[in-house]
Amino acid sequence: MAEQKVALVAGANGVVGRRLVEELATLDDWRVIGLGRRANASIPGVQMLGVDLLDTAEVARVLGPHLEVTHLFHAAYQDRPTWAELVPPNVAMLDNVLGAITGPALRHVSLMQGYKVYGGHLGPFKTPARETDPYFMPPEFMVDQQRLLEARQQGQPWSWSAMRPAVVGGAALGNPLNLVVAIAVYASLSKEAGLPLRFPGKPGAYDKIVEMTDAGLLARATIWAATDPGSENQAYNINNGDVFRWSEMWPLIARYFDMDVAPPLPLQLTTVMADKETAWQAMQQRHGLAPIPYKDVSSWPFADFVWSWDYDMFADGSKARRHGFVEHVQTSAMLFAQFDQLRAAGVIP
Repeated sequence: MAEQKVALVAGANGVVGRRLVEELATLDDWRVIGLGRRANASIPGVQMLGVDLLDTAEVARVLGPHLEVTHLFHAAYQDRPTWAELVPPNVAMLDNVLGAITGPALRHVSLMQGYKVYGGHLGPFKTPARETDPYFMPPEFMVDQQRLLEARQQGQPWSWSAMRPAVVGGAALGNPLNLVVAIAVYASLSKEAGLPLRFPGKPGAYDKIVEMTDAGLLARATIWAATDPGSENQAYNINNGDVFRWSEMWPLIARYFDMDVAPPLPLQLTTVMADKETAWQAMQQRHGLAPIPYKDVSSWPFADFVWSWDYDMFADGSKARRHGFVEHVQTSAMLFAQFDQLRAAGVIP
């Protein structure tokens, strides 16, 4: 019988963290504890703990009794208006959790990162990005988090891994970083209004090379890196394995929703979708959809951010494949499957 492992997932209510919790919960040799600001207990077999990770004393009180934790998965994130302002809270959350998990059972700490490590959010950068690429001038909280993790690991019996996905595709609601839900809601409301589907991003973004990472694939890669002996103290780019251009993907998305495609037109969705709550509620009533608040499906600032990339955005994912994680996902199939999930849940018609 496999040795029992105990996972502690910080940020368990997010797109990444929730999918990781769901994946771990299917494995017989894992017991799962989730951390979130809300103790959402909707996943069978998972112990959820509500805690403010910025409150050092509260974190110590809640996590202190859990000396049995063998694997910490840190996927917690707090948004702030500027890149510099992201550093203090996100570094503090990791520091607080690491400070509270002091049990002798701890074997591995997994840190969730992204292409911000390469400066992908700042403008055109070297592509394909590789794990060996040098850091850039701070501030960047992901770099500071990794440096903190490496410093804390010195002389300790546990190892670490850092996962670097592209834009993560998942069907979880209530998260500000969810492109899949933004696409589905934008397309659904456009169709309800009798409009064709227009790409709303910057003109230069329509033809650039981009990629995504399926949330399920990322969860399985994260578990692999946390348990594979040859993956200790390594960073990994994790992507679906294909790249695409929105100019090729957009007609496929329109076909899924049975819509015509019109030429791209730059639209700040944060602005043009701000007054669509009434239209959202009318669509819900007309189609008998689930009564989900508009705020829980409104990821417009993130969609605007992704569709502002008028430069290539992709990384070399071959290191993980060379080390043994060979799973891949076709991005169009991922999108359609997640749109199907949103329809089955009554989120969109």
